[in-house]
Amino acid sequence: MSDTNSNNNIQVDGEHYRKLVLLHSNDMHGDFLAENVDRNLVGGVAMLSGYINKVKEEEKNTLYCIAGDMFRGSVIDSEYKGISTIEIMNMLSPDVVTLGNHEVDYGVSHLLFLEKCAKFPIINANLHIRTNNARLFKPYMVKEIGGMKILFIGIITELVINQAKNDGLVGTFVNISEAAEEIGKICNAHNSLDIDFTVLLTHIGFEEDKKLAALLDPAWGVDVIIGGHSHTFLKEAEEVNNILIVQAGTGTDQIGRFDLIVDTDNNCVADYKWQSVPIDSEHCPVDEDIARLIDSYKNKTDAKYGRVVTRFNRKLTHPSRTQETSLGDLIADALKNSLGLDIMLLGSGSVRTEEMGPIVMLGNLTESFPYDDEVFMVKISGKQLKHMIKYTLRDEVWEGAHSEFYQYSEGLHMVYSRKDHEFKEFKFEGEDVADDRMFTVGLQLFHYNNMQSSFDITQEEILANAPRRTVTTSCREVIEEYLSEHQHLDVTEGDRLIIE
Repeated sequence: MSDTNSNNNIQVDGEHYRKLVLLHSNDMHGDFLAENVDRNLVGGVAMLSGYINKVKEEEKNTLYCIAGDMFRGSVIDSEYKGISTIEIMNMLSPDVVTLGNHEVDYGVSHLLFLEKCAKFPIINANLHIRTNNARLFKPYMVKEIGGMKILFIGIITELVINQAKNDGLVGTFVNISEAAEEIGKICNAHNSLDIDFTVLLTHIGFEEDKKLAALLDPAWGVDVIIGGHSHTFLKEAEEVNNILIVQAGTGTDQIGRFDLIVDTDNNCVADYKWQSVPIDSEHCPVDEDIARLIDSYKNKTDAKYGRVVTRFNRKLTHPSRTQETSLGDLIADALKNSLGLDIMLLGSGSVRTEEMGPIVMLGNLTESFPYDDEVFMVKISGKQLKHMIKYTLRDEVWEGAHSEFYQYSEGLHMVYSRKDHEFKEFKFEGEDVADDRMFTVGLQLFHYNNMQSSFDITQEEILANAPRRTVTTSCREVIEEYLSEHQHLDVTEGDRLIIE
């Protein structure tokens, strides 16, 4: 493989060298609409489609793929439980798509229904039925274009697909090593087809992509990993074990583009250029057909979600999942106070927007907090609580591990030393937390189901204290009611969890 990422135009030189353009998106999260940024329209599926169509007119050997997480993040997606997304994606017409973790948010059975609605191929090599190991999706696809055979393989791992644990019969291969073995089996099985180029479509995160690449046998012929999940923005392609690894951030504000020269004699990359292309009105035409379809959905959702819920004193923000935030504090407080809990442990990933307010429409709330799951109340001792929260602050979390961070309701005050891996302070309502003190703690369904991987404690240990109790079947309804009844809310973030 050439290590060139030239800014010059790539030229085909010789009959065994062929041009291939790979366009790719990931983690679109229902980002259908363009936004005004400095008087310039940015993002949105209509301009994204316009750019893809433009490239396909200019470059005859062009493929467009999506590396997971088409769903979640918008009112249009949530209101129609992904059916609207599939219809919009049908018009966008990707050549191949793999699954992300949010594709199972509406349940595996609903995902299988959505797959039947899709007019594009969805591949995944390692979601299977536990009892007989039958795959739920086609594991790969061979696409023939411009005299080349391109093999696409879809991969996800259990660390990412934890949501599927709600469906007890569904499993995945457990880790990166087992995923690598499955890739080897598929590649070996297709060597006789004279595959010219092999692409892994993954949804496991950029750091895991690098680990996966290092495990792959060069004889298997994997050329490129197009990934998702970690929302990583890159300036250039990463290379590990002679495999190019890329990702295109999140949403529809940009698209990844590979211009490749494929050596069809040696079945490898002879030369390439990769870039992240901005999607904006200066550079991208609008696909008017998709724009009209999106507008039809938007008009319907605006009528339902266009009412004011509350007004904050100021805009509240959630700039990062791995820190205490004002918006996270407010939502945790709303659930704690409404449900009569001592403490609410709110998954940071439940908050999907970076800001909300000061005017909060129902649509703003739904986009910011799309997960409408149950909340369980459990009894937890002070000793268990310290252990659980300490586990969520372990070193690997700061290094990008697949682990949830939490927002904490009012009353808790913790000072944690990353250097010493210890709490310097751990107080509740101004008093040191004794090991034997019992608390009523709220956990969302997802976090209760994944208690051991999230908190390093089993459900059995918690249930030994007292039975769990469902305190709401709709946490978003609770939040909406709380916000409706409380106007001009504000919080002062930064004093519940202090990291030193």
